[in-house]
Amino acid sequence: MARARRKRPKPGIARHPIFVALDREYIASAKEAADVALAAGGHDRLLPAITRAADRARLDEALQARRMLMLAAAGHQAAALDLYQAIRTRLSTELGIDPGPELTTARDWVLRAQTSAPPAGLAPRPAGSGVPAAREAAGHRPAQLPADLPTFTGRRAELAAAMALHAEESVSPGTVVISAIGGMAGIGKTTLAVHWAHQVAHRFPDGQLYLNLRGFDPGGHVMNPGEALHALLGALGVAEQDIPAAIDRRSAMFRSLTADRRLLILLDNARDANQVRPLLPGGGGCLVIVTCRSELPGLVATEGAHPMTLDLFSPAEARDFLRRRLGAPKVASDRKAVNDIVTLCAGLPLALAIVAARALLHPEFALSAVAHELREAHGGLDGFAGPEAAVNARAAFSPSYDMLSPDAARLFRLLSVHPGPDVTTPVAASIAGVTPKQVRLRLSELTAAHLIKEHAPGRYACHDLLRAYAAELAANHDDEPRAAIRRMVDHYLHTGHRAAMLLSPSREPIPLPLPEPDVTPGHLAGYEQALSWFVDEYPALLAILQGISGYGLDRQAWQLAWTLDTFQSRQGRLHDHVATRRTALAAAQRLSEPTTQADAHRDLGHALSRAGDSDEARAHFTLALELYDALGNPNGQAHVHRGIGFTYLQEGGYATTLRHCQRAGELYRAAGNQIGWAKALNETGYMQAQLGDHQSALDRCQKALALFTELGDGHGRAACMDSLGYVHLNLGDHRNAVTLYRQAAVLFGQLGDRHGEASALIGLGDAHRGTGDRERARACWRNGLKILMDLNHPDVHTVRARLSEVIKRRLP
Repeated sequence: MARARRKRPKPGIARHPIFVALDREYIASAKEAADVALAAGGHDRLLPAITRAADRARLDEALQARRMLMLAAAGHQAAALDLYQAIRTRLSTELGIDPGPELTTARDWVLRAQTSAPPAGLAPRPAGSGVPAAREAAGHRPAQLPADLPTFTGRRAELAAAMALHAEESVSPGTVVISAIGGMAGIGKTTLAVHWAHQVAHRFPDGQLYLNLRGFDPGGHVMNPGEALHALLGALGVAEQDIPAAIDRRSAMFRSLTADRRLLILLDNARDANQVRPLLPGGGGCLVIVTCRSELPGLVATEGAHPMTLDLFSPAEARDFLRRRLGAPKVASDRKAVNDIVTLCAGLPLALAIVAARALLHPEFALSAVAHELREAHGGLDGFAGPEAAVNARAAFSPSYDMLSPDAARLFRLLSVHPGPDVTTPVAASIAGVTPKQVRLRLSELTAAHLIKEHAPGRYACHDLLRAYAAELAANHDDEPRAAIRRMVDHYLHTGHRAAMLLSPSREPIPLPLPEPDVTPGHLAGYEQALSWFVDEYPALLAILQGISGYGLDRQAWQLAWTLDTFQSRQGRLHDHVATRRTALAAAQRLSEPTTQADAHRDLGHALSRAGDSDEARAHFTLALELYDALGNPNGQAHVHRGIGFTYLQEGGYATTLRHCQRAGELYRAAGNQIGWAKALNETGYMQAQLGDHQSALDRCQKALALFTELGDGHGRAACMDSLGYVHLNLGDHRNAVTLYRQAAVLFGQLGDRHGEASALIGLGDAHRGTGDRERARACWRNGLKILMDLNHPDVHTVRARLSEVIKRRLP
């Protein structure tokens, strides 16, 4: 269920467009006045006014440069140099950048002791343009652009066309300009897009957004529009809990938030127009730059995008590229080798960049040796071949790969089997079948060779082209990838089992064989680490679960699904939960084991029931019950009876649910399952309360609470407190109900059970209403409903309708 739209806060008066424009006009006027004073004199009289203006624009380099010139012209050379140092420190500390050309030009003139007229070319920018957004906003607006390449080369015609595309005088107010930059992998689409974005960033006072859409991930893990919108909304300041679950709602929120803003949005490595279209802003004079390996005719036809297809570098551009990277003396020392490198790289910027990096890292290598290596390794990366036969990414990657040690080369190949966005050190160690200490050295070697990147401490990612190259290399090593996949699955299975038991210690564990000797399971010390591990590894776990069926790992597939059950349930990932359980059932059916099949039907029934599909849930519960009956498994029968009972709650079938809970309790007691017996007692009591038998309910729930406390089951205790809160509420004991519901909400929250927390908060609101504290009641109801909406839980319809009616009637 999509959440109700949140009202945006009104901006302060200083952020009103009129006042922002006036402030820009004031700064622009100060620059013009400073230029007049520098040309005609009058420094002393105007300097105080320029100083006041400069103090209001501390990061405006153009204005600060004029202040320096006026100080020096007035005879205060030392003060001007002190000001330069202060501005330099400020830029470095607040923005992480060095002074630009205007400041350095002013400094040089001051150092020359003003032997010439003040430098020309410091005319103020046109009103409304301002300095780049990162400098003007100093962190108050998104500034996500990757760093510009200091040695950017070529693309003069393309850059001129791009700059003209969003010329300020040619764009109508409220227009969204879209540019689609296409071309083969490694052609330099991102490099051009980032460089262009930096050139025009000052035209977008509300900031810059950047997103890698992973459109051509070799593992097939393309960022879907929902994930992309989640990231964009977060960058614009929307809190996690306020981001809607539905994609169309996220898209609508993004358009609303951008409708009155001037943003530059760079969507890198897009898959197709369908991936990009939901990410387009609502207006406000935004510029959207999209890069893609292929053309985007749908975006051109329906959204008016301006296509730009990049071609390979010409030989002259390629030589200039090497000259700027390696230095003119190095290139001039061996022209034949340079020409060979240019020919062998076939104008591919990425290939040229890798070769240049190798030469820089090994200055003792002659360029002829580098050219020889390229010639020897020349070949083709079929999946990423360009329009010309001479172009091949492998020719660029091979020199870096060939210089690796044998151990690092093997690790590089094997990392290609991992389907997630990144790997940790323990995962890499298990994939390679080595110790963490050994793998750290190899990861460091791969990082130094720029074949992988440590994008976060201990987490390593690989570019899609490099991963494809590694996969082709691994395919040439017999069964090496298959063995690596088995070790990887073993790592995730044993780490996931440990994490699942930490999340729910009372859960019945599943039997697992010992991990292989060369597998390194993760070391998880407690609940918080377990929860964090699931959050970090969740995308990889889903991808592995979907991809291992072709490797004969059906048992592992069912077991991996088991590890995810508690996390998915408590986090409210209902759609994923059902999909995971369907995969597990398919794997169990291929195993042809009645017990495994019964468990799989039961678990899918639970997932479907939580997702609100009671009919299909009952069908799977019935199949599971038949199998358990045939097996003579009372525990399994009890689990199913509880599951069947809860499918009737949405229909108000409390009496039917009560019968199933009572039957489950009998079966648990016969099997000696204390935890199961406690759960059945609590659920029986809750159903009795629903049917009005509050004294019996109180007795059952108190017994269950005592059992859970004795057994050390925190989640069971929270569930009993929630039930007892309901019982006391209906007995009119509102103060005890408040205490119990509050304890339940806190405990559920600590355990990461968001649905349980929401239920307890709504009950707490009912209890506060009973005491007459309407404000606290409404706060609890809003917080509980907010969680349900965030989870897109099916209960949200019922709860919202009930709470709306209560609030509308203004009941005491």
